[in-house]
Amino acid sequence: MRLLLLRVLTMNFLIDHSVLALRYTLICLLSLVCGVFLSRVIYIYKSPLCLLRGPSNVHWIFGHIHHVGKVQDPRILDKWTAEYGYNCLTRWLLSIPTLWTVDPRTINHILRHSYDYTKPWEGASHARRLFGPSMIVSEGDIHKKQRRVLNPAFGPAQIRDLTEIFLEKTNALRDYWKEHAIAQGGCLKTDVVEGIGRTTLDIIGIAGFDYRFDALNPTGKPNELNKAFKAMFKTPAPMSFKRVIVDIFPFFSFLDKRARKVEESRAVMRRIGLQLIDDKKAEVTRAATAEASGLEKKAMTGRDLLTLLIKANMAIDIPDSQRLSDEEVLSQVVTFLVAGHETTGVSVTWTLYALTQCPEVQRKLRAELLTVHTASPTMDELSALPYLDAVVRESLRMYPPVALTLRMATRDDVLPVSEPFADRHGTTQTEIRIVNGNRIVIPIAAYNRLKSVWGEDAAVFRPERWESPPEAASSLPGVWAHNLTFLSGARACIAWRFSVVELKAFLFSLVREFEFELAVSAEEIVPAGALVQRPNVRSEREMGAQLPLLLRPYVHT
Repeated sequence: MRLLLLRVLTMNFLIDHSVLALRYTLICLLSLVCGVFLSRVIYIYKSPLCLLRGPSNVHWIFGHIHHVGKVQDPRILDKWTAEYGYNCLTRWLLSIPTLWTVDPRTINHILRHSYDYTKPWEGASHARRLFGPSMIVSEGDIHKKQRRVLNPAFGPAQIRDLTEIFLEKTNALRDYWKEHAIAQGGCLKTDVVEGIGRTTLDIIGIAGFDYRFDALNPTGKPNELNKAFKAMFKTPAPMSFKRVIVDIFPFFSFLDKRARKVEESRAVMRRIGLQLIDDKKAEVTRAATAEASGLEKKAMTGRDLLTLLIKANMAIDIPDSQRLSDEEVLSQVVTFLVAGHETTGVSVTWTLYALTQCPEVQRKLRAELLTVHTASPTMDELSALPYLDAVVRESLRMYPPVALTLRMATRDDVLPVSEPFADRHGTTQTEIRIVNGNRIVIPIAAYNRLKSVWGEDAAVFRPERWESPPEAASSLPGVWAHNLTFLSGARACIAWRFSVVELKAFLFSLVREFEFELAVSAEEIVPAGALVQRPNVRSEREMGAQLPLLLRPYVHT
């Protein structure tokens, strides 16, 4: 009996001791995690960036996000550069210290070391939910692999083949507007955002993956993919605390009705996208079998981007380790769709706005376009028009589709600067120290309008400046036209040629045929949106993006 009692007491002691040990271990682990997290937070919030001067914080949650989003307002750029120089301290979400920079040397360093300055996890998480593991969010070796496979689809020869598609659809928009203008007595009042958006969707559908949206067809019904796309991207959600929480913590999406619609639409896009991929792979395999020539890249032909991507990905001279999975290919389809539709549509819209404000530029451009004696010129014929090229360069300088980009340092670093500056204590600094986790805002639209580069009229739309660009512009980082519209370095926009030629096709078709005039006062048109800035009517912001114009068919004399 005593022995049994002793065993029971011993067992109870061991159990109690094990429970206490487990509790102690859990407390230690929790303390360690909290300690690491707290030290990390302190590390970021006590960043050397805090030595920089900058505007006072305006909101403890959103920091300067709303101010940074107004990057097309030249007053903010002039005010901040005049007071703080090229580099200043701003605050991001939860007031995290963030570098705001328009310094060419600093930006060049960041973009040349793209894999050390990645997209912040909170932004990447949101983008990954929309696009999947696409090139937009991938980093390091995965990004290099994806870009290597995608590059062949965006070369000059490939875009040359797509130019016919661009003009087919832009001419269809021209005819649609002309028919309605004639029906209304020779003057059409319309929101050009709608028509341009439908046309870019049709273009990227055919040029991107040989899929017909028929968005411009006034009698047709929107197909399933068209509906899903509109539900995801037609009206961007306004910045709010709820949106921030849902973007960072997706499992809270039940709180946001729009987030639920996005998930439903993404499921539709995924299903249709995978079917498109399967169909294209089957076509490529059948063609290769019929030709009995294997799948070597040099033996392959094809026009739409998805076909070119799949052919390159299935080529026998690519190691298995360098091939993209179906999920990766699918994510590129969604990325093509969004980027090809949204960014070019915004560019065309702002260019037409600029032309309404500069009637002489509009007349000069039309006169040049009318010297071409065909309604469907080749890419080379479009490229041979110098004033069209100048208008496109000036438009993309003034109104970049993506107005800013955000980066996060993944290691401690020292950033070079163009010129010495005084910190908040008045001490002269010749570099900027940054720590792992610090955010960096590169306001592309503001950078493209630097007076120190482009002169006092930097915020004025003047295509003639491209006849003799300032010498200071030649050293600016950028993959095209001495500006950051398409970024530079390893993460430069892979589809910049596609965008430039598509924009030229739009202008060729429309400006030849119509005289454009604003249907409201110029003061009523304001940019809206944090990343992609679309024109809005100030008194009708609740209506979303719109640009009401008067279109009159041009009378040839």
